[in-house]
Amino acid sequence: MKGRTIILYERTQTGTDGFNRPIYEETPVQVANVLIAPASSEDVINEMNLSGKRAVYQLGIPKGDTHDWVNARVNFFGEDWRTIGYPQEGQEELIPLSWNRKVQVERYNG
Repeated sequence: MKGRTIILYERTQTGTDGFNRPIYEETPVQVANVLIAPASSEDVINEMNLSGKRAVYQLGIPKGDTHDWVNARVNFFGEDWRTIGYPQEGQEELIPLSWNRKVQVERYNG
């Protein structure tokens, strides 16, 4: 089993605006071997009830990845998506195959 290469936009704070809110610059980074699967009906309902966000896909993040996936913009299938919340992570040595974290994504219209 092998995942796809997707683009993750890493955010770097470059300053603040007039209201003292952070201003970010996004830099595209390719991340290889990411699994992409449709979100289950149960996951869609649970996320909608908890956060009001509609989960569409679930990403399997490869072991050893050190990128920040919290509320990050990603691109795959020629579309932009936003991760929802924090990734769930299992103990790397106890999980078979190449992935030990997962995160849900919603459609991004930014």
